[in-house]
Amino acid sequence: MAVRGAAIDVAFSAGALPAVDEALTIEARDGRRMLAEVQAHLDERTVRALALESTTGLARGARVVANGAPVLVPVGEATLGRLLDATGRIGDGRGELPADTPRRPIHRTPPALAEQTGASKIFATGVKAIDLLTPIAQGGKAALFGGAGVGKTVLVMELIHAMAEDYSGVSIFAGVGERSREGHEMLNDMATSRVLDRAVLVYGQMNEPPGARWRAPMTALTVAEYFRDERHMNVLLLVDNIFRFVQAGAEVSGLLGRAPSRVGYQPTLASEVAALQERIASVGAASITAIEAVYVPADDFTDPAVTTISTHVDSMVVLSRAMAAEGMYPAIDPISSSSVLLDPLVVGEEHVRVATETRRAIAHFQELRDVISLLGVEELSAEDRRLVSRARRLQRFLTQPFVVTEAFTGMKGRSVATADTIAGCRAILNGECDDWNESSLYMVGDIEEARAKERDSRTKTRVPA
Repeated sequence: MAVRGAAIDVAFSAGALPAVDEALTIEARDGRRMLAEVQAHLDERTVRALALESTTGLARGARVVANGAPVLVPVGEATLGRLLDATGRIGDGRGELPADTPRRPIHRTPPALAEQTGASKIFATGVKAIDLLTPIAQGGKAALFGGAGVGKTVLVMELIHAMAEDYSGVSIFAGVGERSREGHEMLNDMATSRVLDRAVLVYGQMNEPPGARWRAPMTALTVAEYFRDERHMNVLLLVDNIFRFVQAGAEVSGLLGRAPSRVGYQPTLASEVAALQERIASVGAASITAIEAVYVPADDFTDPAVTTISTHVDSMVVLSRAMAAEGMYPAIDPISSSSVLLDPLVVGEEHVRVATETRRAIAHFQELRDVISLLGVEELSAEDRRLVSRARRLQRFLTQPFVVTEAFTGMKGRSVATADTIAGCRAILNGECDDWNESSLYMVGDIEEARAKERDSRTKTRVPA
């Protein structure tokens, strides 16, 4: 046996070699047992495997046993409220799962196309910018694209809170390559908000080997598939961060000796992403709805990992660093974000009309930014000044305070119905708010709250006779 980091070469003395993706149990000399997964056959007696746990202390000569099946992880009601790692071990310190807990392999073929059902029912989030401009389908896939520090994780956590009361299914959260601190915060927040009882947390954290980070989404998806297929329940799958899954795959590819492809990524990038994404589907009356955070390296949206992931999603929510710098939270870019669900046949004529006019007004304002910064808004035509004024108000109205940031901002979080969001944007586009202070529309819920805020501000500034 040879050990090169997380890559392990295992020689078998006799018999057929274990199949690719089959699990191996390695018995170290100190008594520790660790899991590995076969990745390639090197010759008639030797396989190259990937360790799913740390190989520190592992030496040549260790005994290896083929498990005869892929990695098996616990699924079912016993996992609700628990935290698992990529191999299915419990990581929350609350004792082991019952011995009769069912287990399922992490590798599985996607549902046949004939078995899948279309995703056209809207999945309301309570976040104004998402529900108006990039509606999410129940049983669909949505991705939150953004660079470092623009609010992806906060938005994912807010979606968990916003959907906890209205969503009747099960939530599966996969933390892939994230910080240990974020994992503890997520666990504590979900326990405090009483969401944890209907959720399963799966972590392959930043300090773990690439194999654990690479397989954590597969483990989470296996748990989700059990609830969909055998309990016929709707499942919400949240992944933070799917880019780390791709990054771990690139590390694994290098350890296995494969030649790198474009920008240093693994040559199997497209097939690895597809193997994960194609398993997220609706079958019969039950569905898996996926919301995935995607880190954009160096804010480069042409990165191969970003473009590959984007081909599999129905809704693209793009987070803008410029908007975050201006304090427009959530920093969702209304121009770059898109959704195949924004169709009159799905959301209705009025929704599409208001969303299109909102996007057009903000796009026109962005085109005029350079002129305004050089010459001032006074040099614009009366029509352009009116459009700029309304676009700025629309931008502010699409902000809202989040429940998960109440402790930092002191502002109570808001969840807004889609109809109220459409009504508010329609009022701004029709000029009903042209004489309002822009601050009255900033960080509010619906238009009625903004109206009350404007009324209060006028009362305070009125000079007594």
